[in-house]
Amino acid sequence: MKPVYRVMLISFLCLLLTLFSLGVGEISLSPAETCHYLYLALTSPEGSGMVEQDVLQFIRLPHLVLSFFIGAGLAVCGAVMQAVMKNPLADPYLLGISSGASLGAVLAIALGIGMIGSFDGIGAAAFLGAGLVSLLILLISSISGKGEGLTLLLAGFALNAACSAAVSFFVTVVADTSKTRSIQFWMMGNIRADSWMAIGILAILVTAGCFYFFSQRRILDLMLMGDDLSLTMGQKLSTYRKVYIAVMALLVGAVVYMSGMIGFVGLIIPHGVRLLVGSSHGRLLPLAALTGGTFLCWADILGRNAISGLELPVGVMAALAGSPFFLWMLISRKQVRR
Repeated sequence: MKPVYRVMLISFLCLLLTLFSLGVGEISLSPAETCHYLYLALTSPEGSGMVEQDVLQFIRLPHLVLSFFIGAGLAVCGAVMQAVMKNPLADPYLLGISSGASLGAVLAIALGIGMIGSFDGIGAAAFLGAGLVSLLILLISSISGKGEGLTLLLAGFALNAACSAAVSFFVTVVADTSKTRSIQFWMMGNIRADSWMAIGILAILVTAGCFYFFSQRRILDLMLMGDDLSLTMGQKLSTYRKVYIAVMALLVGAVVYMSGMIGFVGLIIPHGVRLLVGSSHGRLLPLAALTGGTFLCWADILGRNAISGLELPVGVMAALAGSPFFLWMLISRKQVRR
């Protein structure tokens, strides 16, 4: 099957699975009922009083939209990071951005910061932490005079280790059990669909970021070839790397603000999509966005319905679902090489 047909088929399946996920839960809905109540929800925003419509409209639909855009943003950032670093094991959290976000959130929890105006103080602190780490990485890269992937990678590893050590220190120092539990729950990731305005802002940021990276698909393809070959073609990639890291920091910071720490999506989704349609970013990026969004939607659904009366963090479910798949990919690729 030609790659373009694969892209069309996988895109259709992702959209179908995403729509079908609205009917999954304690109140089960058939695909026809899901479409019916979804139409009613879109035409009557205040609700109709029917239990099925209210559950779909006020609980499942916000969760689905938020989890979809979070998954899409992380998957696209993962694909871009793997090109920027020329490292197939790269993901949005490789450069210490996640550790910076964790440190900011832990400090906010330890200091008892709640709401800052209309903003979640913990999420805002995490966003600032991710941004500051990214700025430090770019500053170190500028001081060193090099923008190669290895320089960025080493700077990220150093900051990652420093932030992780600081997180461990504050977790140990905080004696309050409730704060420790709050830190652990936040670091495992959770979908909090509290406001359509916040969801809309995240959706706009993720969509804009995805379109921006798609417009840079040729440069990203050049990064896979290496800096030396790119220089012979008249392209210096160090500046592009810095810009891409800044955009990724904005997207990851926004995702962390809304959901806490959710790993593994940016690692496994680009790998899986690349096996199906190849490494061309013109096909990889849009399909990674759709697949990542669908994957996290179902991770969120499994977390809310796997155990009756207990909601498991979506980050835990993403890791549980993604790690066997990633191991299978490693084993299958090794067998193919043999």
